[in-house]
Amino acid sequence: MALIKKVRGFTPVMGKNCFLAENATIVGEVEMGDDCTVWFNAVIRGDVHYIKMGNKVNVQDCAVIHGTYQKAATNIGNNVSIAHGAVVHGCTIHDNVLVGMRAIIMDNAVIHSNTIIAAGSVVLENTITEPNSIYGGIPAKKIKDIDPALVSGQIERIANSYLMYASWYKE
Repeated sequence: MALIKKVRGFTPVMGKNCFLAENATIVGEVEMGDDCTVWFNAVIRGDVHYIKMGNKVNVQDCAVIHGTYQKAATNIGNNVSIAHGAVVHGCTIHDNVLVGMRAIIMDNAVIHSNTIIAAGSVVLENTITEPNSIYGGIPAKKIKDIDPALVSGQIERIANSYLMYASWYKE
C-alpha cells in the first residue's frame, strides 16, 4: 500500500478509481481528481504548499511533485502525463500536457494546454509557455507549434494508456 501521510493537519484526498503503487508517497495537502495514477517511487509532497491535480493525471516512476513554502503551490489540470523522473515544482500545468522524462518545471512557470515539454528540458522559474507548442532544451524554449495529431497521438494516448496499465494491477 502507498505511503499516505497526514502533515500539518492535511491528509491527501484521492478521487475515484485512482491507482497508487505500493511504494508511491503522497503526503500533506494533496488533492487529486478521478482516474489518477501514481507509480513506483513517485513522490507527491504537499507538506509546504498545496498540490491540486485534475482528472486522469499520471505521475510516473520516480517523478517528484512539490512546491515552495508560502510562495508557490502546484496546480495540475486534466489529462496530464508526468513522465519518469520528472520534477514538477510550484508551477501550473493546464490540460492535455505531456511532461517528458527527467524534465524539470520550476516555480511559477505556466504550461498551457496541448503542450509537450521534451525529455530532459528545464523550464525556468516564471516561464509562460504558449498553448499548442513543443518546448525543449536547457533552458526550455519553444521548438515549434504542435501538430494536432500529436495531441491525440501522444498526449491523449499516453494518458489513456496509463489507465489501462493501472487496470493490470487490480487483477
